[in-house]
Amino acid sequence: MPKVSTNISIDAETKAKAQTLLADFGMDLSTAVNIFLKQMIYEGSFPFAITREMPNKLTLDAMREAQEMRSSPEKYKRYDSVDSMMEDILGEV
Repeated sequence: MPKVSTNISIDAETKAKAQTLLADFGMDLSTAVNIFLKQMIYEGSFPFAITREMPNKLTLDAMREAQEMRSSPEKYKRYDSVDSMMEDILGEV
């Protein structure tokens, strides 16, 4: 099958680091891109999972609590100052 030339934009640092790594595998950037595209076609999707970082359970619980506090502020005590909050928490400061 005849080859065609394609231009892609990559930041210089990423390209240099990729070329260094690929040299250890004995291949160039063009070969790596071809392998990626062929694997993508073979799998019918990206050949790796594309995900975004998900918050852990503690963070999710805090986010839910914050949402609950926004939607039902009457259920939660409010303070006019940090000092009054600390006094309530610790007793007389």
